[in-house]
Parts: sequence; structure tokens; C-alpha cells
Amino acid sequence: MPSSTPRIAVDAAGGDHGPGVNVPGALDAAREKGLRLLLVGDRTALEAELARHDTAGLDVEIVHASEVAAMSDKPSDVLRRKKDSSIQVACRLVKEGRADGVVSAGNSGASVACGMFVIGRVKGVLRPAFAGILPTVKNPMILLDVGANVDSRPEHLFQFGILGDVLARDVLRYDSPRVGILSIGEEEGKGNIQVKEAFEMLKASSLRFMGNVEGRDIFTGDVDVVVCDGFVGNVALKLAEGLASNMGKVLKRELTGSLLGRIGTLLAMGRLKRFARFADYAEYGGAPLLGLQGIVIVCHGASSIKAISSAVKMAGRFVASGANEHIRQALEENRDLTRA
Repeated sequence: MPSSTPRIAVDAAGGDHGPGVNVPGALDAAREKGLRLLLVGDRTALEAELARHDTAGLDVEIVHASEVAAMSDKPSDVLRRKKDSSIQVACRLVKEGRADGVVSAGNSGASVACGMFVIGRVKGVLRPAFAGILPTVKNPMILLDVGANVDSRPEHLFQFGILGDVLARDVLRYDSPRVGILSIGEEEGKGNIQVKEAFEMLKASSLRFMGNVEGRDIFTGDVDVVVCDGFVGNVALKLAEGLASNMGKVLKRELTGSLLGRIGTLLAMGRLKRFARFADYAEYGGAPLLGLQGIVIVCHGASSIKAISSAVKMAGRFVASGANEHIRQALEENRDLTRA
């Protein structure tokens, strides 16, 4: 069982900005939530970065790692040849019981590989899944899988529903999450064989299953968890990111293209800032890799201090809530539906 105060291992060397962003982001989260930190990376670099910040009252430990998984490295090469890479060392800390979870903005493929083969899966989980937490017109929702599994069987999709339900309850604090499956129509019976079979499993489960969800309905806020395979989910996620980014550019162009537009922008500044927060990935930090013995949260390589802080806080909430135990319980309750 995790300790009463979660201890999060941060891959402080990973990502585009390394310790200069990872360290202050982690410290902000620890200061706000009382978390304990293990900062993993080159000791000299981390000591120099820590010296720039006030760490009074914080439980922070440096764990030296002499290597970094480059963004161009193959995940298999990181596993076999970079045993002392910061991401692999961070995952070993969880395996050894010294940490409860990992946050990394480094090589995402290496993070998944180290999570699966170093930390290992929760008993009963067939495939760990990446969960994207996305804004809607009401409350955030969870889309999974968004890239860990490009080929999934119906029983995998069914378990993704269980993983998403637990994340929604324990991290987003939803009492009774509404779960749907992404398909090409709302009506029962729509979709390919994979989706149809998963539909029947979800319908027979203990989940609050709402049926099929079309792509246009993801952002309405009428469903809390949407299940799909990693290929479809990753395309949907990248499409949403691209749309949000380019709509922001169009909005900026239209608002600053004339004197009246600029005056209107000044008058609407408060609302515009709220819209920016709505579309900002940093509000959620990163994508949790669910189904492992310890939580692994993978952040964007160009993550800001705010994004790293959000990811560390999310990891802390996941651990403190006992989410993995809830996953085990939910799998046991629905064991007869899973064809292992």
C-alpha cells in the first residue's frame, strides 16, 4: 500500500527543458499538496537547480541517473542499453517501493516501455492504456486509449472502460461516471465487430454505460469517459489539439485585425483568459498510463512549469485515493466478462 503521503519520482532530466522546468514544476506541486519528491537526473545539475529555489519544509531527495532517454531513442534501446537513464531509474524506484508514481516529459515511448516492463501491470489488467483528459463545455472528460495500444481486442476496450471509470472517480471526483464507447453512430449495433462486442461487455458490466458516442459528442460534456482503441484515440486527440490551436490563431487574427476588434479584445479580456484556460493542456498536466503497479504520467516534451506541476499533483491524487486498489476491485467485480 502507498504511504499516507505520496512520493512521486520526477524524471527531472527528461523533456525539452530538463531541470529548468521539471524541478520548479515539481516543487510547486509539492509545496501546494504536501507531496514528497524524488528528483531523478544528473546530481550536479539538479543540485544547481535546487539551489535557485526555496525548498524549506519540503521533502525532496535527489536520485542520480547518469543517462537521459533522448527523444530519438527507440524504447527497446532505452530498456536494454540505457539502464541508468532517468526514466528507467524513476520506474525502478516504483518497482522497489521507494516511490508511488512517475512523472516524465521525456521520451513517451520509453516511458511506456519502462512503465510496462520495469514497474509491471496491476494483476488482471490485459493492456495498460493512456488516458487523455480533455475539456468539454461542462466538465473535463476522459478519452482512452489515446496511443498505448494501436490494436485492441473487445476485452481490452472493456477494461479501458474500467480504468477510465476509476480515474474519473478518484482524480476528477465524479460520483457516478457516465461511460460510452466511440462509434460511427449512436444506435446500438453500429460500429465494427470490435466495438459491437465491447459494447455488449460494457452493457453487461457494473459501469454506468451510456452506449455509443459519436465523435461530435465528445466535447458536449454529456459523457465522462469515452472508450476507443489507441489508434482512433490518438487521431482524435491530435485532431482536437490541432483544432484548438488553429481556432485560437483564427480568433487572435480576427480580434486584432482592426481598431474595433482590438477595443473589443480589451473589453473581453477576462472571458478570453477563461477560454485560454479551457483549451490549455497545462491545466491537466499529462496523460496517465493506467493499469500499472504505480501511476506513470507522461507529459508533452515542451511542458511548462504549470504543466509539470499539474501532472505531479494528479499523480499525488491518484496515489492518495488508492486508485490501483479500486482498479483491482472493479476488475474482480467484472471478472466473468473479461476473456483473458
